Amino acid sequence: MDALLFDMDGTLIDSEHLWLEAEIATMASLGSAWTDEDQAYSLGGPMERVIAYMVEKAGGGHDHGEVTATLLGHMERLLRSEHIPWRPGARELLQEAIDADLPRALVSASWRTLVDAMHEEVLHEVGRNAFPVTVAGDEVKVGKPDPAPYLLAARRLGVDPRRCVVLEDSPTGVTAGRASGALVVAVPHMVPIEPGERCVVVPTLEGVTLADLERWLAEA
Repeated sequence: MDALLFDMDGTLIDSEHLWLEAEIATMASLGSAWTDEDQAYSLGGPMERVIAYMVEKAGGGHDHGEVTATLLGHMERLLRSEHIPWRPGARELLQEAIDADLPRALVSASWRTLVDAMHEEVLHEVGRNAFPVTVAGDEVKVGKPDPAPYLLAARRLGVDPRRCVVLEDSPTGVTAGRASGALVVAVPHMVPIEPGERCVVVPTLEGVTLADLERWLAEA
């Protein structure tokens, strides 16, 4: 294994409840409602798809840029004001990768302002250099489920994506990771994910070690 590539929301940190709160507030400002089913549909992004869905659900006619700014504003406020727990086992696996000096990147559909907020509010717990490389959703021309974000992360790390392990919680992210050539370890959070070619599904990262990832990659 040449590198470990972490998704952020729902995989590294337990932030989906904050997204739901931010989405509800954004939709309320548009005079519409937002349900758990709407959130499940939007899981994994990309942001452009979520915003288009929100505007359509609210009846159309709203400026996409303004809706995006509203949603990001709500979410950044929540990230900076609420306690953000780690997903089970995620911190321990990340710490093992740090201790082993394994190349690693954070690859998120969230935009840079939210990735930076998460770095400042959560990742300081494991050190300032938790992720030498980060890729945000607004830094690629095409986001997940396209492999571009993961391919960019591998390129920035100088590694072969086929020798990387991607950690994801959403079908959108799993599709992106597999398309990049990496092995995906999926940890379903809100919607089910089926195992498949170059996709191992585990119920939680608790107890998962780098040795496990190495073995699964060798067997893929």
